[in-house]
Amino acid sequence: MSYLHGTPSLLTLARQREPTVMTALAGENIAFIGLGLMGRPMALNLEKAGAKLTVTTRNPETLNMFEDLGIETAPTPADAAANADIVIICVADTEAVENVLMGEDGVLDGLEEDTIVIDMGTTAVDATRRFADAIEDAGGEWLDAPVSGGTTGAKNGTLSIMVGGEADIFQRVERIFKVMGNHVTHVGQAGAGQIAKAANQMIVGITISAVAESFSMAEEAGVDIVKLREALTGGFADSTILQQHGKRMIERNFEPGGKAKTQRKDLYQALEFSETDLGLELPMTRLTMELFDELIDMGGGELDHSALIKVYEED
Repeated sequence: MSYLHGTPSLLTLARQREPTVMTALAGENIAFIGLGLMGRPMALNLEKAGAKLTVTTRNPETLNMFEDLGIETAPTPADAAANADIVIICVADTEAVENVLMGEDGVLDGLEEDTIVIDMGTTAVDATRRFADAIEDAGGEWLDAPVSGGTTGAKNGTLSIMVGGEADIFQRVERIFKVMGNHVTHVGQAGAGQIAKAANQMIVGITISAVAESFSMAEEAGVDIVKLREALTGGFADSTILQQHGKRMIERNFEPGGKAKTQRKDLYQALEFSETDLGLELPMTRLTMELFDELIDMGGGELDHSALIKVYEED
């Protein structure tokens, strides 16, 4: 893939857009805010499916690329939201979501009545509920709809999407979700999507650490980990993590599909919610977060989360 300062080139974006334009989302007026590793392909899939799309992001180079593709851009979240029926936010963390919603020239400044606002990032549960209240107080509707599946799932439209919010609002936009994902579940009320994502990230992080630890044990004992992965595939130890991230570990391919620092952030959010709101201790999640802290301290925060195996290779 060709990159310019970490951003896919215009040629790369255009190639993602080559298949015949569909009409599944004809008539949908969507603002998309946040065009990072996940947001770029998600937005392009919506436009390819026939949505009338307006995008905005902090990166001017990426915004220029979308302009060159003939996709409407806006200078601020408020401008993007002003004429949209649906606003989708896909940014890095809770602080970024709050800034997009409530900061200067944020979505709330441009929100029209009955606009549906969807947060598709991984955001703290308490903050999500606060954001939902703010949007509803302003006359809009809220859904939290975090995703799992990494950049491959975002590009292929095969994400798993976990949705919190009112059932009738979910039904209104379900066809939009189905352009971006092939497994879409309405989990419950506002915040439930983020709770489901916290559970997802706990399982992902803990399983990555289990695969990394088992590979390290086997390799130290002189067993070929290529053969080990082959032997484990199909048994009770099999998983998407073993197949995809195990392959990354073997090939030393740590180009990020999901960054280690993001995995660490998600584990922290799961711990904070569980301990503060529920009074639950999560010892395996805490230990896994500490392992990711080690990887980040080693300078691996920008690597794929499968790079956790590097922690086990340190003397």
